Amino acid sequence: MPTKSALAQQLAVVAGFDNPRASLEQYRTPPDLAAHLVHTADLQGDIQGQTVIDLGCGTGMLALGAALRSPARVVGLDIDPAPLSTARENERKVGSTTPVSWVRADATTAPLCPPAEETTVVMNPPFGAQSDNEHADRRFLETAASIAGVSYSIHNEGSQSFVESFTDDNGGEVTHAFETEFDLPRQFDFHESDRQAITAEVYRIDWS
Repeated sequence: MPTKSALAQQLAVVAGFDNPRASLEQYRTPPDLAAHLVHTADLQGDIQGQTVIDLGCGTGMLALGAALRSPARVVGLDIDPAPLSTARENERKVGSTTPVSWVRADATTAPLCPPAEETTVVMNPPFGAQSDNEHADRRFLETAASIAGVSYSIHNEGSQSFVESFTDDNGGEVTHAFETEFDLPRQFDFHESDRQAITAEVYRIDWS
């Protein structure tokens, strides 16, 4: 198995959003964070031979990270067509041989019915930081619970109670959790500094 640092280096070529939309909280997932999440999933046996679905894939960072670890197939799903175009370009840069399908659809009503026991969801959903987008991550978790055997998701700091409560209510179990740093560049008018590092939380949830 390639190392986590090697995976991060491979993902460094993945381009971010050309014109990010604040309403969708579109931020490029840092390659180091994507590599950490995917490497953890691979160690748990949740990547190789599985169908991996990236909900709200953006420009494809998590989807392509998974594609480099020998899944059966990868699906990247996003509501915005612009980053999907970038994701296709990123796929060529990364050079994975795993088949990747890029689908334009709403991740909260995903038109997918894969066999759950063979499906892993990876996602960096909107944190719900915008006033008109509150609880956006809840809707992504609802989709994950309905289609996946296992999911890995990134959430805002302080989400533990919410994630654990939601998981319990929907028949799942949080098996792994860790904190990570998420580097946000200045890309919207309301940002006050050039870069800001925030604390995020990553959860592995077993829905089986």
